[in-house]
Amino acid sequence: MINVTRLNGKPFMINAIYIETIEAFPDTTITLTNGKKYIVKDSIEQVREEIRSFYQSIHVLNMSHLKEEEDR
Repeated sequence: MINVTRLNGKPFMINAIYIETIEAFPDTTITLTNGKKYIVKDSIEQVREEIRSFYQSIHVLNMSHLKEEEDR
């Protein structure tokens, strides 16, 4: 699960496994695999970091994968 914030300032959590896309219109819009959309205050970069931390915490990503990604 990742922490994000609604436009009204209320925090909530989304299961990162079900995130299909993240876009900025300019507000950050998270679309899940079931088609449900959430508009959040967090920037795309903040959401990306939350997702990265989530996958690291469940050991789907290891440090070598992150190093390669940062080098690009």
